Amino acid sequence: MATFVKPLTASATRTTPTKIRSNSELAWRRFKKNRLAMLGLITIILLLLMVIIGPFLYTASPIKTDPLQAYQKPFSKFFFGTDDVGRDVLARVLFGGRISLSVGIAAMAISITLGTIIGAFAGFFGGALDFALMRITDLFQALPIVPLLLLVTYLFRDTVRKTFGADLGIFMIIVGVIGALTWMTNARLVRSSFLALKEREFVEASRALGVNRLPIMFKHILPNSIGPIIVAATLNIGAAILTESTVSFLGLGFPSDVPTWGKLAADGKDWIDIAPHVILIPAFFIFLTALAVNFAGDGLRDALDPRRQG
Repeated sequence: MATFVKPLTASATRTTPTKIRSNSELAWRRFKKNRLAMLGLITIILLLLMVIIGPFLYTASPIKTDPLQAYQKPFSKFFFGTDDVGRDVLARVLFGGRISLSVGIAAMAISITLGTIIGAFAGFFGGALDFALMRITDLFQALPIVPLLLLVTYLFRDTVRKTFGADLGIFMIIVGVIGALTWMTNARLVRSSFLALKEREFVEASRALGVNRLPIMFKHILPNSIGPIIVAATLNIGAAILTESTVSFLGLGFPSDVPTWGKLAADGKDWIDIAPHVILIPAFFIFLTALAVNFAGDGLRDALDPRRQG
């Protein structure tokens, strides 16, 4: 008995096209699976919103004194309490967060820029230039950041204050020294990426087409090295905030009327027995920021490296 086979229609043979995801989409999917990284990212966003929008919503003065309200405990009349002269701790934390985060972001920008340029030239050209740049990197790697920052601040703060003003002058010194002494790790990361990528086929094709060296470096190789640079940038923010807090805690940071988180902790150390919240609250925000940035940086490192997705 003959059997009839129903011919396949076009709709039956049509297959669902597979959606091709970009590297950024795949990295974001891997990043979202890391709970600590997502927690760090959300914390960073909340901290930025707090210090940017907070002072507009909570309009108390961060510098106004009221000795009659001194040593008020948190969650009483004042949400975070008051310090030894009656200044609102919440207002000072919100205002000081702007400066501390600005120091971290600005110092990171200087560090990443220096490290990327030095690492790119060392890795791409190699030879004597690579040797010289790496020996300079070793020299800077051996310099202690905090003692040198204290020395530079002590020697040049008066001169810079007269030229740029008290607040901007100290800001420039702290950001400049931190950025100039933290680029070495990023330079080594970029150098290793350039050493591996400059032998790839797309670089050889660019050379064969007569493309100049600088466009090859910064238009073809550098975008493929952006992963390690982003990770180093996130980690540098936390390190810069901690360094500025250390300098301010030792008394050589911003002036006493500029409330950074490190300065608030330094001012509160003398009253820890009477009002421990004055030092513990800004110290908590320093700890929280550094922890969140490190969690986000670790998550970015894993997300941008496909070999770690398992």
